[in-house]
Amino acid sequence: MAGVRGEIDTEALLAELTEPQRQAVTHTDGPLLVLAGAGSGKTRVITRRAAYLASEVARPREVLAITFTNKAADEMRNRIVGLGVGRDMTVCTFHSLCARLLRIHHERAGLAPNFTIFDQDDRRNVVKQAVRACELDPKNWPAGPIEGRISNAKNEMLTPEAFAEQASGYYDGVIARIYTAYQQILAEQQGVDFDDLLMRMALLLAEDDQLRDRLEDRYRYVLIDEYQDTNDAQYNITHLLTERRRNLCATGDPDQSIYGWRGANIGNILRFEQDHENAVVVRLEQNYRSTKRILAAASSLIAANIHRKEKTLWTENAEGRRVRQVDCPDGEGEGQFIAGEIAKAIADGRPPSDVAVFYRINALSLDIELALRRAGIAYQVARGQAFYGRKEIKDLLAYVRVLVNPAETTSLRRIINTPPRSIGKTTLGKLDAEAARSGRSLYDVVMDSAAREALGRGSDKVGRFAELLRTLQPLVVGPAAKALTEAFSQSGLRASLVGEERADEVPLENVENLIAEAEKYDRQQPEGSVIGWLEETSLLSDVDSIDDTAGAVTLMTLHAAKGLEFPVVYIIGVEEGLLPFRREADGPADVEEERRLCFVGMTRAKEELTLCHARYRVRHGQTLRNVRSEFLRDLPSDEIERCDDDPDASDGGFAVAERGTRGPEDWLPGVFVLHDEYGIGVIRSIRSWGALNHATVAFEDGEEHSFILEYSDLTRLEPDEIG
Repeated sequence: MAGVRGEIDTEALLAELTEPQRQAVTHTDGPLLVLAGAGSGKTRVITRRAAYLASEVARPREVLAITFTNKAADEMRNRIVGLGVGRDMTVCTFHSLCARLLRIHHERAGLAPNFTIFDQDDRRNVVKQAVRACELDPKNWPAGPIEGRISNAKNEMLTPEAFAEQASGYYDGVIARIYTAYQQILAEQQGVDFDDLLMRMALLLAEDDQLRDRLEDRYRYVLIDEYQDTNDAQYNITHLLTERRRNLCATGDPDQSIYGWRGANIGNILRFEQDHENAVVVRLEQNYRSTKRILAAASSLIAANIHRKEKTLWTENAEGRRVRQVDCPDGEGEGQFIAGEIAKAIADGRPPSDVAVFYRINALSLDIELALRRAGIAYQVARGQAFYGRKEIKDLLAYVRVLVNPAETTSLRRIINTPPRSIGKTTLGKLDAEAARSGRSLYDVVMDSAAREALGRGSDKVGRFAELLRTLQPLVVGPAAKALTEAFSQSGLRASLVGEERADEVPLENVENLIAEAEKYDRQQPEGSVIGWLEETSLLSDVDSIDDTAGAVTLMTLHAAKGLEFPVVYIIGVEEGLLPFRREADGPADVEEERRLCFVGMTRAKEELTLCHARYRVRHGQTLRNVRSEFLRDLPSDEIERCDDDPDASDGGFAVAERGTRGPEDWLPGVFVLHDEYGIGVIRSIRSWGALNHATVAFEDGEEHSFILEYSDLTRLEPDEIG
């Protein structure tokens, strides 16, 4: 039987759904909370619900589905289209929705139509400018903590004026001044940051009744994915869009709320029934992803949390092998162990793309990366913004951003002498002075031939730069790839990069990859624009950089792993101070979020899960003794295979190596040693740390490696043993 409004076969749509899934899909009017446990088919439910609504009670354009990453939005959109729903449905992230609406309704929001979205690097630069504008010493007021305070204020819907009103004490008072200056600089450059997108949209909806009614009529049914990760601004946007009709479906899991550090409020999902009278609650508890043993271990871990909604995850999947807990001597040994295991799995026929390595902080990836390189194993690191942070990429993007938004002084300053065209600080200072004197933007002064006359010898150079911008300006209305290609060539950036190489990459190839991405955008969005492409790239997250077809092992933080799954998962650094990650003034709530983060990582695994910890690890330039994470005590002993009970065991290559009867005097600088992997080397230095001795060894290939002698597998060579 076809649906009333569409040609979708609703019987086929509901086929093979469990009763709770069917209940979530077919609920139409009124608030609905879907408590979706890890691996319970949440995306399947959301996409089928969206298709069901578009078939039975609404048109596709009246359904709005919001999630948190571009990758998740693309997957949802493709699935919905595959179910027979046209492309008129809005499926996007919170940030992209707000960017689109603010672009359309820019006048109501008090924004320029061509406003720029500042990325993290740009935001930090503006914070530094704001500190200087307040005549404060940057050494005493570093940008990082200030960024965090401003971001949190915006997530809590606090404008500079509201923040100043509630500021208490000297520190908060100064932050209020910097916040005010920061917003003024953004306004002058017609820019917004990521948090502005949310706060401005929430404020606009609260203040503009006409617009709110219009949008609520447009989006009659709203579906929010990962509701447990919404902050106050996102919460307000959601509720203002569904105030009259109350057709809100929130899907999420309090056990997977892991973004409190960036303003997410777990209370939004915990109090859903109190916020929404007569809300229907559906629990999805059957896990389709993991083995019974993996699920049992993860469930035992998360049960230790207090702030959660009770549910019981279960699965019909196979029992599987036990979760492994591996004790490694140090970070390097951890990397060698994992690389060896992956190499063996690949030799046995497992694709590298089946494997993922998770860690709490990016700094832990180094030893894994080095070990995988030595083993010749292909890998990719999920760092989406890192690509866009490369100098050559930011240089080219700055040209295009200035063409789109001439008021954006930050980008203009970057390109005025890039590549070098002999426009130095003195000339730029004169341009700044003229801009301040005349009350004009730096761009207007650069483009004004009369103003350039006062520059003396710099006049012709700035004039040629102005002519370049004038020549490139028409490209703004064309395809994104053409704008990038022409700007890259005509600016001289291409010529400046020819022949330049850095470790493991060629800058020219990076730019060519950027242009290829723009070409893909132009094909997929024939009605798109340069502004649209810039907007899309500015809203990328780490997970958006993952190439599912790369045929490589994936390395990523636990936060980036959210929403993904892999047959084989290794979680490294399961140690006190790393997982849970300890900061000063952490309280019980922070430990609960860290436990949720560990739970998220564990439940990404489908078939095999290994938790690794190192007895010693280099952090902040020091080798420190580690303690196993308290989370390991929460795991059920009968589901865990411990690989560290016997210190003399050789399984996995992580056992303690004996040094025989030799004393410390036998391990001195100048002594030759043999290592199974690196070959013959010579000890360059010995450093004692507590009861341990750390040796730096230079090997024949020129590389140096550090070893803890008490745990190394180095063999001392006598002079007559050296060929």
